[in-house]
Amino acid sequence: MPHLKEAKTKQPPWKEADYLAKKRGVRHTVYSVNGDEYTGEWQENRREGKGTYKWKTNGAIYDGDWKKGKRGGFGTYSLPDGKGSFKKEYSGGWKNDMRHGYGTRFYSPEDYYEGEWYADKRCGWGRMYYADGTIYEGEWFDDERNGEGMIRYTNENRYEGSWKNDKKNGPGKYFFLTTGQLHEGVWVDDIPKCGTMKDFNRESAPEPTKYPIPENKLADLEGVLTEAEDRFLPEQD
Repeated sequence: MPHLKEAKTKQPPWKEADYLAKKRGVRHTVYSVNGDEYTGEWQENRREGKGTYKWKTNGAIYDGDWKKGKRGGFGTYSLPDGKGSFKKEYSGGWKNDMRHGYGTRFYSPEDYYEGEWYADKRCGWGRMYYADGTIYEGEWFDDERNGEGMIRYTNENRYEGSWKNDKKNGPGKYFFLTTGQLHEGVWVDDIPKCGTMKDFNRESAPEPTKYPIPENKLADLEGVLTEAEDRFLPEQD
């Protein structure tokens, strides 16, 4: 009895084109089952090189570099603004689909951060601009202000010193430039616990105090300060 060979099922032309595009690195548009869309370069069936990805669920767009199927390199992530256009949310470095390296994140038109990122969190050096005009510049860790940093308020008063868990913690200086005074001491969770207060450029301050700060005549000023600092500094460990 003769053996009949089954005819090979021929793939539709579009499937063959998709396969060749993904294999050879040709710039091509591919639609996912969930409605997402990618237009860009491919290599070995993975997004590689330059490309644009559009999410159907929220209308977001990523335009930039890809590596081994994930966002990697430089790219911009944007969201619909509700007016037929897009608003930029993040522009900068990426690694393994996460913000990584140096980049700028827009929380609102007035609130934005520019600086270093690690594994999708602010980490390293960076500058944060707040909507009320306040600016923080310094170190970050785990998406919070941690390390050494300076914050300048809208009235030009500023704090320079240590931070932990997003608050003033440890040795620092607070410059009351509006009144011409300087407080130097130790902070715990944004509260100054001990230190010294003295006049600082009081003559040129816009709203100087009525009287200068009198001289401190404690017999052992340094000893008192050291004892107080030893009491509060261990809380920073």
